[in-house]
Amino acid sequence: MNIFAVLEHATHIPWVVSSSLFAAALLLLAGLSVRRAVAHGGGILPEEGVSVRNLFEVVIEYLVELGQMTMGDQYRRFFPVVMTIFFFILFSNLMSLVPGLAGATGDINTTAAWAIISFAVYNFVGIKQHGWKYIYQFMGPSLWEPEFGGKHYHVRVLAPFFLILEIPLHLARILTLAIRLLANMFADHTVVLAWITLVPLAIPAIFMGLGMLVSVLQAFVFALLTMIYIGLALEEPH
Repeated sequence: MNIFAVLEHATHIPWVVSSSLFAAALLLLAGLSVRRAVAHGGGILPEEGVSVRNLFEVVIEYLVELGQMTMGDQYRRFFPVVMTIFFFILFSNLMSLVPGLAGATGDINTTAAWAIISFAVYNFVGIKQHGWKYIYQFMGPSLWEPEFGGKHYHVRVLAPFFLILEIPLHLARILTLAIRLLANMFADHTVVLAWITLVPLAIPAIFMGLGMLVSVLQAFVFALLTMIYIGLALEEPH
């Protein structure tokens, strides 16, 4: 039984909205908890042994290094957006593994919304970085650079062909981001649910563990692709 589906019947609010708000609330509480710990001096030094906090610190440090490699020196400006996407998707994915809950990433509206946000962010970054020259990203390479009056001009002979190809390909990123996340999470949670129904002991625990791994990997892939797209948008078009 999905608690959010029950709430939908009672409040007439779509279950995916309630699930998204719940995941957002969990993120907010986690953020406030970390902030309070750091403010009181308890969050500066790492905890002893293996803990959830140490695990998250390792993940964040790894993503910071990855962000620096993919987005360059400006990674700090865009890293909070990427981390918001990562943790929301991660929490929503893991929620679907908890009996009685359903993560919002099991709905196309959520995955499409985050895909559109990712698409909007990296294009905004590109426009802000390069101005009107950002359109060169879609016009192919400069095959001839004549000089007139001390200025170099880029002649992109193949621009009409590249525009026809590049613009649909960029728009397709929304579809691929949304469908990849939805399809993987739907398949994973369907397998887990099937095994829980057929064999309620032992075997489902194995698939629950695999489900956790898939949940983390799908959040990571979505965040990684967003960082790559931002990094490409920041590059100077040639």
